[in-house]
Amino acid sequence: MRLRGNQQARALRHIARAEHEAGTAIFAADVQTPDIRHCVVVGGGTIGAEIACALLNAGIGTTLVETDDESVARARSNVETMIAASLKRGLIDGAGAAARRGKFSATVDYSRAQDADLAIEAAFESIEETKNVFGALEQVMRPDAVLATNTSCLDINEIARELQDPARLVGLHFSTPAHMMKLLEIVQGRETSARALMLGFSLAGKLGKVPVQAGVCDGLIENRIVTRYREAADILLMDGTNPWELDEAMVAFGFAMGPYEALDLSGLDVAFANRRRQEGARDPNRRYIPISDRMVEEGRLGRKVGVGWYRYPGGGGKVVDPLIEDLVREEAYFAKVERIEFSDDEIRSRLLLAMINEAADILDEGIAHSARDIDLVSVFGFGFPRWRGGLMWYADRLGVEAIYEQLRALTIEDPLIWKPSRLIEACAKSGRTFSSYRPRARQA
Repeated sequence: MRLRGNQQARALRHIARAEHEAGTAIFAADVQTPDIRHCVVVGGGTIGAEIACALLNAGIGTTLVETDDESVARARSNVETMIAASLKRGLIDGAGAAARRGKFSATVDYSRAQDADLAIEAAFESIEETKNVFGALEQVMRPDAVLATNTSCLDINEIARELQDPARLVGLHFSTPAHMMKLLEIVQGRETSARALMLGFSLAGKLGKVPVQAGVCDGLIENRIVTRYREAADILLMDGTNPWELDEAMVAFGFAMGPYEALDLSGLDVAFANRRRQEGARDPNRRYIPISDRMVEEGRLGRKVGVGWYRYPGGGGKVVDPLIEDLVREEAYFAKVERIEFSDDEIRSRLLLAMINEAADILDEGIAHSARDIDLVSVFGFGFPRWRGGLMWYADRLGVEAIYEQLRALTIEDPLIWKPSRLIEACAKSGRTFSSYRPRARQA
């Protein structure tokens, strides 16, 4: 009884309720939920192969479309590697592996999509290439088939404008690795129909994923918060810490791994490409830390090459690399930064405040429908400890007024990066919690 009444138990109940209710969105009663028997995935790179495996795990026939024979062979290899890994780990048996192989095909022929119920584009982060993909799909697919994009950075409203029927386009952003992570952000564009939206929720149910509806913006919910988290970590790195101190502080908070081990796992080149894409839109007055760029330039791409923020000898577990400390200190010297020490509590406080501040902006803009949706994204998307109830539930326990005062104190250091969200200021002054706030209108 004592345990049942404590904060961890309340946090776990909050997430359990939120997860249970995530797929119960109410739509027009006269809209029929589309069935999904055959799905096409365009793009057979890592994310495309992961999405294909997620579909195969749910028993959905899957055709993967690539640009040439060499890419088709690579896509087949990627999918086979994932099936073999599941078999080796005991997640499936021989019959399960054979069933998945039997439902999978890869091709360069878009006409193989003619009987598909859904197509998911996971090929390019290029608006022109993405438009070309959907143009090719629209020529061969049934008029009632739904089109989806996995992008988290391209504007789906702009993509939809090129379609004959923009209402059939929906965003389906899979958290990576897509065949393992439970989060599916379902993006409603300005023209997205209720039927296309319903298919997204239906697919999430078939795949055993937690659906969260999101509005249109660069990064959606998950990647916007993660980007801000990494920015705050890079500033601490430059100003006086090292990767393992930052990682250890967040693991002690409850994360399975800290920001730098997570980057090694996903690949530093992925985040690097995203930074290059955003260069034109970056505020020149906002502080920029170039350490991660130098890591990529030196070939330190993470676990896949055996060296990143850590070393991975023989492909095994991580080992602290003292060369990183030298690299960081050298960059601090070039930037004329006088490094200081930060305690574990200071590290945790700053990283959590950065995430909470960005999440408050996301809620204020209507990109997220509720604080609860952000809690689901944080737990099932980037590993926020479930027993802390999610990012915004935890923030409400800290108290919005306290968060506002801490952010204001940090503006002395950097008034741009630490400027409190308009929502935090409003809630602090009115005594409202994040959980009680609802945006006036959802963005599209």
